[in-house]
Amino acid sequence: MRRIAIIGAGSIVFCKTLMLDIMATKVLEETEFVLMAPSTSKTTQVKAFADKVIAHNGLKSKVTITTDRREALRGADYVITSFQVGGVDLFEKDYKIPLSYGVDQCIGDTLGPGGVFRALRSIPVILDVARDMEELCPNATLLNYVNPMAMICWALGETKIKYVGLCHGVQTTLDLISGYVGVPKQEIDYVSAGINHMGWFTKLSHKGEDLYPRLREKFEEPEFYVNEKVRGEVFRHFGYFMTESTGHLSEYVPWFRSSQEALDLYCDEPSFGGESGAYYTWCTYVADKYREKDVLADEPVDLPPRSVEYCAYIIEALETGNTFKFSGNLRNNGMISNLPEDCCAEGLVFADRNGLHRTVNGDLPPQCAALNMTNINVQRLTVLAAKTGDPETVVQAVALDPLTSSVLTLKQIREMVTEMMIAQQQYLPQFEGRLPRPTPTINIPANVQRADVPIDPALAVYSRFGELAK
Repeated sequence: MRRIAIIGAGSIVFCKTLMLDIMATKVLEETEFVLMAPSTSKTTQVKAFADKVIAHNGLKSKVTITTDRREALRGADYVITSFQVGGVDLFEKDYKIPLSYGVDQCIGDTLGPGGVFRALRSIPVILDVARDMEELCPNATLLNYVNPMAMICWALGETKIKYVGLCHGVQTTLDLISGYVGVPKQEIDYVSAGINHMGWFTKLSHKGEDLYPRLREKFEEPEFYVNEKVRGEVFRHFGYFMTESTGHLSEYVPWFRSSQEALDLYCDEPSFGGESGAYYTWCTYVADKYREKDVLADEPVDLPPRSVEYCAYIIEALETGNTFKFSGNLRNNGMISNLPEDCCAEGLVFADRNGLHRTVNGDLPPQCAALNMTNINVQRLTVLAAKTGDPETVVQAVALDPLTSSVLTLKQIREMVTEMMIAQQQYLPQFEGRLPRPTPTINIPANVQRADVPIDPALAVYSRFGELAK
């Protein structure tokens, strides 16, 4: 039996989806699922449901549960990670503390203060998983679903394990594009490349016809533009369509959430998911709804068709050699030539019996690469902070965040980061109680005289202009 360890199997609905996908794949029928979470309160529900599915469909799979990560990883052929360190309680702090300073996040799991702190909590855990894999299952492949994807996979790229980061932004955006241009999704030829949650469709065609002129025309029509204002605006100004929704994209750039006017114009429409705290509100609703309920007790036990998630298709390709192509997240290493070699890039990956193979995309359009770099700068410093435990690097990472820097001064950013670190210190052991150094306000009296020090020549020129103006 192949052994698949799911680390973070308390994510009930998502765990169920991945397991059903694998069970519905004929060549993966003989699989032992090892479900690991810090407690068994949720994994017992998943196991009970999976056992019913196995019995009903006459499958050869089996399911075990454990709270011991090393036990789960021992001898695994594949490892799936889908954990959230701190759960909804920490997510609340990721959202509400920045909001009290004026930083309005919609999703808060990829960039911004929320994404940075989710990474600070999660990177030490994913590196522990990688170290355990190097010892207990060195030939296993890790399929990561933990966000922030780019930062997690950046850290994994510095280990020795085989891994890939998986997201569904590309395939779900293709559904949207298909509807806009009136071409079946499966008939669209495309190239998507960039970073996770900010990938760019650099090619869209159908039977040799460039679909971009048709898509651009649609986004000049109010009834289409209104569905995706943020993504539509970036498309209109940067020339290429992006893989993420209004809610996600609005907090990766400085233009849509930096004032109430911008929020009202582009984001505060609940039906389109750009409103303040949309994802936190949803997660809270789900957590409250299912806190005392067996979510899977009444779920149907017939095997459904496989979902759009890549996981089962990749494992099938690695097992059988039948090639599967998908958008994956890996250390760049030349995949996108005008992004840093060591960053996590998202692009076309092939899976077969020989493993995972990145493709060479070449350069992104320069304006797209530049926008990616505004996020990569934050990712780099966040990964560094998570590994070194330096609180100053956390301040610097958040200070470079496009949304935060459009709203706060450096001193305000430092104060916000300090408050977040104090609130989450239990989940940030690498900082050992260390906090950013305080920077008190320097009070400048109205009659203060400049110190007798050398003046920047450029400043002297500007001063002379001032004298002449008088």
